[in-house]
Amino acid sequence: MSNKIYVGNLPYSIDDDALRHNFAQYGNVSSAKVMMDRDSGRSKGFGFVEMTSAEEVQAAITGLNGMSVGGRSIVVNISRPKEPSTGYGGQRY
Repeated sequence: MSNKIYVGNLPYSIDDDALRHNFAQYGNVSSAKVMMDRDSGRSKGFGFVEMTSAEEVQAAITGLNGMSVGGRSIVVNISRPKEPSTGYGGQRY
């Protein structure tokens, strides 16, 4: 089981430190990163948290999934690897 957690539907006001703080009550947080738009510098509304053990990950998912943060119900689950791109992207030729 991966120790990396996907956190979605985050309020745009959340930063890395606030994300880390929310998860710290469930165990040791190795890293917490809110994904930012490269052009605007604004949050994309999701991020990733890494914890040190599978037990901590499961406790955080159970405790935080669906919880209201900044008026938004966050989604917390195991991070899955990004699907490989097929390169077709829906373009018509």
